[in-house]
Amino acid sequence: MDYKELDYAFPVNQLQEMKMAFENGDFLQAAQNIKKSLVGLEHIPLNIAVTGESGSGKSTFINVIRGLGDEDEGSAKTGVVETTVVATRYSHPRLRNVIYWDLPGIGTAHFTPNEYLKLVKFDEFDFFFIIASHRFRDCHIQLAQAINSMGKKFYFVRSKIDADLNACRRLRKSSYNEDQILMEIRSNCIKGLHDGGIMCPRVFLLSCLELEKYDFYLMQKTLENELPSHKRHVFLLTLPNIYFQALESKRDVFRNQIWKHALASAAKALLPIPGLSVDNDIDLLVNTIGEYKEAFGLDQRSLNCLATTFDKDVHDLRSVIRSQLVLKEITYHEVVNFMHRRELTKAALMVTDYAAGAVPLVGSVAAGGVAFGTAYWLLYSLLKDIADDAKRVLSRALENTV
Repeated sequence: MDYKELDYAFPVNQLQEMKMAFENGDFLQAAQNIKKSLVGLEHIPLNIAVTGESGSGKSTFINVIRGLGDEDEGSAKTGVVETTVVATRYSHPRLRNVIYWDLPGIGTAHFTPNEYLKLVKFDEFDFFFIIASHRFRDCHIQLAQAINSMGKKFYFVRSKIDADLNACRRLRKSSYNEDQILMEIRSNCIKGLHDGGIMCPRVFLLSCLELEKYDFYLMQKTLENELPSHKRHVFLLTLPNIYFQALESKRDVFRNQIWKHALASAAKALLPIPGLSVDNDIDLLVNTIGEYKEAFGLDQRSLNCLATTFDKDVHDLRSVIRSQLVLKEITYHEVVNFMHRRELTKAALMVTDYAAGAVPLVGSVAAGGVAFGTAYWLLYSLLKDIADDAKRVLSRALENTV
């Protein structure tokens, strides 16, 4: 490692945030304030409503976007007939504060959008997915207009695209062109919604059986751009690890939070607690590294799900993981051993020196400064290793897939 790498490890926005955190000139107070903000971030609620006609694939969409199969524990009930008669909540398996709501089907003879929104407690939701498996009809348009009039965002999802393509493949054997067919479906959806009075509708073409294809990434980027920053953070961390862009987005989210976790961990170095053999708050670091591992899908449950999704051997997927810490259970003992490595100590001193040049108070208290540098480089290097391992695992999962 050299100082050029530290220019990359410390983005300018991180250094600016650090300076703001130390405005009162107190290392310990800044660290404790940051620790409180990190705890608060874990409890930011995100409520996502999923609605549409019976049989449009609402429940399957909720399952796959949470990284679950239709038969997994905690999955939404699916079927060829309407299985949802009241709004049903489904928490993300890892971030319990992110909740997908499976709403009752629309399109019945007695459907009225305003009464429907009142019935499902409209105000609880941050935004709506309106799903159709064929064309969008008047009921979808009326619901979107009612949602818009109440100041909430909505997005149209045209589901079961794989079924449409398969049908066209059989019917257009000599002239089949997937890109052209997708363009036709998209244009038809947008025209129908526009003719119904929806200006500039956002329509995403998806297959819940092949979520890594078609418009899922476009949908993610749209929400990333339109959600408030605190909600965007938790949304990105819930994304299934089925395409490389999602892994990059998660890496960026975590990378921008490293200094906060390092500073919170370093606060322990300044507290008068006798008998400590390690300056940092190791439990906090263990939890943070465990969060990295799960978010990037390298825990056993996530690897099993990925293997099932792509019909691969889970042991084959695990075989490409290079980080020894990831392959083990992340415990207090394992993290302490990792921190005692000589190269980490050298890197920690360089980080402390570098950060102190931009935010002098980081280095003004020796114990706190070194503890900060140790935690920062530990998390930075492990995040890099975990993200790289996740890319290798996904590459292996995608081998020989069409």
